[in-house]
Amino acid sequence: MSARKIVVLATGGTIAGTAASAGDNVGYSAAQIGIEQLLARIPALQGLPVLAEQVAQIDSKDMDWDVWRALAQRCAHWLAQDSVQGIVITHGTDTLEETAYFLQQVLAPAKPVVLTCAMRPATALLADGPQNIVDALAVAAWPGAQGVVAVCAGVVHAADDVAKVHPYRLDAFGSGDAGPLGHVEEGRLRLLRNWPVAPVNTAPSAIENIAKAQQLPRVEIVLNHAGASGAMVRDLVAGGVRGIVVAGTGNGTLHQGLEAALLAAQAGGVALLLASRCANGSIVRHAAGPIRMHARSAVKARIDLQLELLA
Repeated sequence: MSARKIVVLATGGTIAGTAASAGDNVGYSAAQIGIEQLLARIPALQGLPVLAEQVAQIDSKDMDWDVWRALAQRCAHWLAQDSVQGIVITHGTDTLEETAYFLQQVLAPAKPVVLTCAMRPATALLADGPQNIVDALAVAAWPGAQGVVAVCAGVVHAADDVAKVHPYRLDAFGSGDAGPLGHVEEGRLRLLRNWPVAPVNTAPSAIENIAKAQQLPRVEIVLNHAGASGAMVRDLVAGGVRGIVVAGTGNGTLHQGLEAALLAAQAGGVALLLASRCANGSIVRHAAGPIRMHARSAVKARIDLQLELLA
């Protein structure tokens, strides 16, 4: 590991969770153990240049703007320190893909920011969190590493591509068509493709805008399905929504009733983005449609639209 220190920012999650029984991998309470105690339980970390900071202590299903803002600001602070090689973030699995994408869009870091997690609580008979932390630290210390990535079950995923694809198994994440960025094998990284690069539209003032914002603009997600109507869209517009992301079926197709309501909302000033509800691939169009398309998942499209409206 590098002589420069790795900063571990903790947000809670299953990795810090506890259950009454070591055999219980689902009936646990997330975000119970502080990061100092969590790291102290891992013998492999003794003597390593690691600095820990508790940013939040929540179940990631409850991830919100206050935590995102604090996390982005703490990342920006530590990334600016010459003595810091990289950052590891302990996080719950449920919204990890959203936090990773948000941080990549906002920070576009030239140093590594590595999110890691666990599918079993810290009290489990065979807890997966300690090994995930060790692997994440190895990636954060790897020469040339940059950008926001996620490490789980020995697999490294880029923030743009990572998604939770399974509700229970230890290897719960995938990277779709792109495939994983690499694998961690006995503390060494086997890189399969290039590190994430900065989004072309990242503004230097992004962190300043985030620090000032009391909340992100309200953007909701609507799913196309058999029999989809425009009722939800009309309710959202009446409630003052600023933007809507629609997860279309297949190649971005929409039920005629839903599409009509969306186009009316757009005419009234609501910003729209169209994604696909398919797990892999992205929308392919021969000609521009009436709704802007987004190449990634609906939850990631929502983040982009929120940041666009914020700017």
